[in-house]
Amino acid sequence: MLEPAHAKHRQRRLLDRLAASGQDAILITQPQHVYYLTGHRPAWRHLPAFILRDDGRSTLICANSPTANVAADTVISYPANLGATLRQDQASAIAGIISEQLIGSHSVGFDASETASMLDLHTAGCRCIDDDLCQLRRAKDPDELQLMQRAIDATKAMYHRARQIIEPGITEIDVFNQLHAAAVESTCEPMTALLGNDFACGAGGGPPRAGRKAQDGELYILDLGPTYRGYFADNARVICVNRKPTDAQYKAWQAIVDVFPIIESLAKPGVRCRDLYAAIDEHFQSQFGRKQFHHLGHGVGLQAHEFPHLNPHWDDTLIEGEIFTAEPGFYADELHAGLRIENQYVVTASGVRNLTPFAMEMT
Repeated sequence: MLEPAHAKHRQRRLLDRLAASGQDAILITQPQHVYYLTGHRPAWRHLPAFILRDDGRSTLICANSPTANVAADTVISYPANLGATLRQDQASAIAGIISEQLIGSHSVGFDASETASMLDLHTAGCRCIDDDLCQLRRAKDPDELQLMQRAIDATKAMYHRARQIIEPGITEIDVFNQLHAAAVESTCEPMTALLGNDFACGAGGGPPRAGRKAQDGELYILDLGPTYRGYFADNARVICVNRKPTDAQYKAWQAIVDVFPIIESLAKPGVRCRDLYAAIDEHFQSQFGRKQFHHLGHGVGLQAHEFPHLNPHWDDTLIEGEIFTAEPGFYADELHAGLRIENQYVVTASGVRNLTPFAMEMT
């Protein structure tokens, strides 16, 4: 779980970031942000809230009973279940407590959520701080990295199982079920979110299809996104169903694999993500005679997609401590139907470190 000491550090960083904006209180009501700032991870059906004042004092509002070992000075609980029935009016119930706690505050920074919509926050001096929170989350603390590594380790176990079971005739649903089991066995607990991402064979991606069987000669793209205690992994491998790649498949695979040394030689703090994208575009032009089919990658953390964006629609610059994916892909009918390989990297002071150094072979 996230550690209170690191959560306190994140609170201080948030206060420092917002110091010049004049807010005398910060209201956090998105469950993932409450978790990030306090270490309290609510059950998926419960709504929490967190108030952080400009002098550092803090209050956590949580469901049913006070939570211990969290980064909050005061913990207030409310009944989220009545006679074992889940309340449908949790947001309204929390809003009443928040209103009492914010008496005397004149300028509140808040994140957008169902609970925040119950409060009159769109007044002079109050503002939504969603972008500040997204930027704050970019550099991962040690407790976050530890949870993400557990999720990444689950993908390694899933690829090991996949290489054992994938053969002509296996159904996509069977692959999905067995890989889900491998992830749960690896983490020793259920996933935080629905198991993503791509489990369709002979296609560029997509969920498992009922009745669809892997065919001899096809390539099977597995883009896996298990979660562990709120944090996502996201990486991909491709497996040749019959373990006998054609010359065209092998040539395309080699061109995709050659992307990663380029990323690893260029990526470091201060590098523009658009420049990384352009460098891989140049590689694609030389190998395939065309530009990339989709984004090159994206950040990962409390969400499957977050900053930074390796995508020309954004103009992000890499910073130390963030984790991003690089997922070059090439798709063509003659490849039955294409390849995508994805690694996850953490940005260090001098470059990047590959968090997914496991086999990339198609066999």
